[in-house]
This record gives sequence, structure tokens and C-alpha cells, in this order.
Amino acid sequence: MAHKTHLTRKMEARHIRMISLGGVIGTGLFLSSGYTIHEAGPLGTIIAYLFGAILVYAVMLCLGELSVAMPYTGAFHIYATRYIGPATGFIVAILYWLTWTIALGSEFTAAGLIMSQWFSSIPVWVWSLLFMIIIFLTNYFSVRIFAESEFWFSTIKVAAIIIFIILGTLAIIGVIPLKGYHHILGLQNFYKNGWFPNGFKGVFTTMLTVNFAFSGTELIGITAGEAKNPTTTIPKAINTTLWRLIIFFVGSIFVMSALIPYRVAGVTQSPFVYVLKMMKIPFAGDLMNFVVLTAIISAANSGLYASTRMLWSLANEGTIPAFFARTNRNNSPVVALCFSMLGGILALISSVVAASTVYLVLVSISGLAVVIVWMAIALSEINFRKEFLKAGHRLEELKFKTPCYPWIPYFALIASGLSCLLIWFDPQQRIALYCTIPFVALCYLFFYITSHR
Repeated sequence: MAHKTHLTRKMEARHIRMISLGGVIGTGLFLSSGYTIHEAGPLGTIIAYLFGAILVYAVMLCLGELSVAMPYTGAFHIYATRYIGPATGFIVAILYWLTWTIALGSEFTAAGLIMSQWFSSIPVWVWSLLFMIIIFLTNYFSVRIFAESEFWFSTIKVAAIIIFIILGTLAIIGVIPLKGYHHILGLQNFYKNGWFPNGFKGVFTTMLTVNFAFSGTELIGITAGEAKNPTTTIPKAINTTLWRLIIFFVGSIFVMSALIPYRVAGVTQSPFVYVLKMMKIPFAGDLMNFVVLTAIISAANSGLYASTRMLWSLANEGTIPAFFARTNRNNSPVVALCFSMLGGILALISSVVAASTVYLVLVSISGLAVVIVWMAIALSEINFRKEFLKAGHRLEELKFKTPCYPWIPYFALIASGLSCLLIWFDPQQRIALYCTIPFVALCYLFFYITSHR
């Protein structure tokens, strides 16, 4: 089978911008942000999200140089293979595949649970199955259908967040009255209980939660192999990453922190729903549930796409059997797609059958996996630049250069590494280290045994 670097190039700039944004705006923002406010306090949460946005932007700048110079499908593990080592490349692919596959399982459940709130007589599994079929078909037919559907899903989420920020700002300054308040709330929730009610430690321990919320931005690197004109579309998408993350994430977190007392945040319902109910907006819960449902379907759509491209790329590089690289008439990698979908279904089953053992281990590994992938991207870029110059090339030949080299890649590498280690200080998240370190060691061992046979 001929070795390819990419599949059909059908994605336009608007698709790639929305896919990278859509991959990020998911349940992390809509549901988990309440936990962060509760743990780190309002100001601490904004600091954690701002730092997270800068870290992700640094990783994106590294990925930009690599993916414009080598626009391959399923790119990061190829860069890690070439510029760190074949074993690391294999581990990056496995970890990234696992991250999205595990996410698929939980997203199908979450979508089913939301639908059952409206249609309580129909079992959750029926809805989960329906969404599985829809998302499978979206990815099956062609990359163009996937990109177009993801564009519209993401548009709904982005519009909802912008409306939320505008309404929230009006409520903070007293234009919209709030239930239970007869005075302008302003920013008193930021300082009422002291600037850091749980101490500054909360900012560090919530870093991993923030990184989860930002995971998905790196999807830009995977789309590089199916982008029209990657030399112009990829830099455009990357250059807008920072301000979009700050507007959507930090903006909505600022509104939530100002309106929700930190002790109340972290309750089971979405902080978005809580705020809209405070404003007495009719059908607030239903409207937000619809947006969260869109976010979940969109994240599952991106997740299936990402995990499929990773498997295809591993097979295309010859790391796993070539059978996985087979494509259909529309050049969609069907075998990798079916296998990734099966992985999502098995993750779903494990969340029901072995929630406290198998599933917990999988979720813990997938949580740290994205940060490990970010470290690999930064290190690949450092080594790529060194080799590029050593081979006699000039910097002017690069269509996209990571600015402030080597400071930005080293910052991305060290800050990602530190955010992994900080989990040790949070007893609830410590299990992630216990599971991930042995898992990575086993993957290295497996790679060396199989490749030296």
C-alpha cells in the first residue's frame, strides 16, 4: 500500500477555526467550571484559566510551525516519532486515541441523560444509540460532511456563550434584575470572602481541570492533512486561538464568578443554568440543556474524527497493521472509524459495568494524556528547529515560525510538565498519576518488545 501523508483536502479556513473552537467548548466549560470556581475562588479561577489559555497558545504556536512545515493527517505522533523517538510517537498516538475514545463513551451517556429529561418515558440507552448512529454516519460519508456539521454545532455554542456574556454583564451592572437581590451586585463576590477564600493552593490544583477544559484546541494539528491550503488556513486558526480562549472562557468564567457565590458554585447543575435562572429567564434550564446537548454532540463528533485519524495515521506509518488504513470511496478511513467507535462503546459499557475500577482508570489516564501530548508537541518543535537549521536550511524558508524560540516551546514543555506534577497535591486527582505512569511504562515496553521481534 502506497504511503500517504494526508487524506482528501476538503476543509476550509472557517471549518478549521470552528473545529478547533468546537473541540474546546464542551462539557469542561458548561459543566466542570463550577467545580473550579468552588475550589479556587472567583479570582483564582480567572488566574487559572488565563494561565491555561497562555499555555495552550504556546503549545499551538509550536504546533503551528510543525503542521505548516509538515501538514500530515494525525500529525502529532508523526512529529514525536521523527523528532523524539518511535516509541514516544507510538505512546502519543495511543494516549491521544484513548483520550477521545473514553470521552466518546461519557458523551453518549451525557447526551442520553439530557434527552431523558425531556422524554422521560424513553430509556437513556435508546438516545445514546441514536446519537452514536448519527455521529458515526457524519464521519462515515466524507470529511466535508463532518466539517460542515461541526461548523454549525460550534456556531450554536459560540452564539450561546456570547449571549450569556452579554446578559451576565448587564446583570452585574444592574440592568437586568436578579432573583433575591435588591441591589446592584457588581463585583463584590470577588472580594467578599477574601481574594483567595481557599488559599492560593486552589489555583494550582485546579490547573489540570482547566487543561481538560482547553483540550481539543490541538485538533488543528490533526486537520492539517485535510485542510485546503494548510500554509494559510492553519496559521490563521492558530493566531486567533488566544483571544478566542480569553473571550469565551475567561469572559464566561468572569460573569459566573461575579454572579455565583463561590460556596454555591460546584453544585450539580451547570453554572450557566444557575445564572440564567437568577435572571428569571423563561425556559433557562431547557435552553441551556439544548446548548449543552449541542456541545456534547459536537465534542463526540470531533472526538470520533480525532481518534479515527490517529488510528489511520498509525497504520499508514506502519506501526499497526495496514488493514486500519483502508478507506472508502470518499477517502474516509472506515476501518479506523469502526474500531474507534467500538472503543467508545466499550468505554460506555465500562462506565456502567466497572465504573469504580476499569472506567476510573481509563478516565484518569485520558485526563493526563492531553497534557503529555502537549509536552511532546513542544519537545518535537524544539528538536525540529535544531535539525532544520543543522541540515543547512534558513529560518526564512519556514512559512510559520514559532515566535521567541526557544522560550515559547520551553515554556510550553515545562508548564505542561508542572501541571501534571501539581496533581499530586490534590488527593482526589492523585489516582491519575498512579494510573498513567504505569500505563505509559507498559506502552514503552510493549513497543520495544514488538518492534525488536
